[in-house]
Amino acid sequence: MKRFAFTRRSAALVTVALVAVGAAGIYVLPSGAQEPPPPIAAEPLSPRSVFPDDLSLKVKLKVDGGATRVVNVRDPSRIAVVRFTVQPGAQFPWHTHPGPVFVNVASGALTLVDSEDCREHTYTAGQAFVDLGHGHVHTAFNPASEPTTLVATFFEAPAQGSLLIPAEPAC
Repeated sequence: MKRFAFTRRSAALVTVALVAVGAAGIYVLPSGAQEPPPPIAAEPLSPRSVFPDDLSLKVKLKVDGGATRVVNVRDPSRIAVVRFTVQPGAQFPWHTHPGPVFVNVASGALTLVDSEDCREHTYTAGQAFVDLGHGHVHTAFNPASEPTTLVATFFEAPAQGSLLIPAEPAC
């Protein structure tokens, strides 16, 4: 008899413990079950737009004492402005753009890898850089432990579709 009473008491304690764990799980599991953010999120800040005025654009770029590169933009009137949030370690695929892209690093850091020399250049919050597009192949990644936020203005943006043109890895 004593053995049966002990088993009954043990079963009651186990039941109470399971109910308590289950109740705690209701409050803990939903936060753990949330989907993680995408590696790179793109948020258009406005619709793709067109300047109504006659516009020309010439971009001259000299990076780290290298040769000056010049791009004459035929029709810079179509633009797109996008905010990118790049999670730690996330990397853009190798690509180019139809036209120049002016990029502001709003927070965090972004390391750009140029296909011509495979050099890495890191830009941090408060800095900006220009990608000439027009076949300039590159990739970029977030080297930091916190998300990086970029605001990119694309010139010669297509009316619709991707703003990146995939390219073969170079480095």
